[in-house]
Amino acid sequence: MFPWFRLMKVGAGLIGAQRMPLLDTSCVRLRAWPNDLDPNLHVNNGRYLTLADLGRFDWFMRTGLFKLARQHGAVPVVGDAIAKFRREVNAWQAFEIHTRMLGWDERWGFLEHRFIRNGRAVGVVGIRGLFKGPNGAVTPGQLMAGLGVSMTSPPLPRWISEWNAGCESLTRSLRMEEAERGVQRDGEATAR
Repeated sequence: MFPWFRLMKVGAGLIGAQRMPLLDTSCVRLRAWPNDLDPNLHVNNGRYLTLADLGRFDWFMRTGLFKLARQHGAVPVVGDAIAKFRREVNAWQAFEIHTRMLGWDERWGFLEHRFIRNGRAVGVVGIRGLFKGPNGAVTPGQLMAGLGVSMTSPPLPRWISEWNAGCESLTRSLRMEEAERGVQRDGEATAR
């Protein structure tokens, strides 16, 4: 289940917030609730991805990207995600999600969500995503121009570059498999 009450809390924290520079890090403070836990009584691995949504929402709103994307009729879409789990977070323990933009290419934006407890990264979620509008993806270049930002992407960390290459390789493999089975890219199968 999506954490709607937490989303409302994050949204309330944005009231009166000043715009944040694109490469700054936002911080959302949370506590692990019982519905976040798995049978081992710590935050479920899939829940990290859901909670990262809250950090991303906060970051999008604070940087002005969400407002700009909505002007294009676009919504944020995660294309791929990667997660690293280092330490467990148990029920009622407090933690923070630090969200930052690592960089971008001609299609994707790369964000990192660090789950911090007692000053230590207990988990990291990386995503590559884009804003999808009625006429397709809004490019990072269009978004940068709309924000009045004239900069090139910082160099991507090695782990992001290698992961991005793996994602592209997987995409090509899936498309080749579908083509061999006669599946068209829009999801409709052709007769064989």
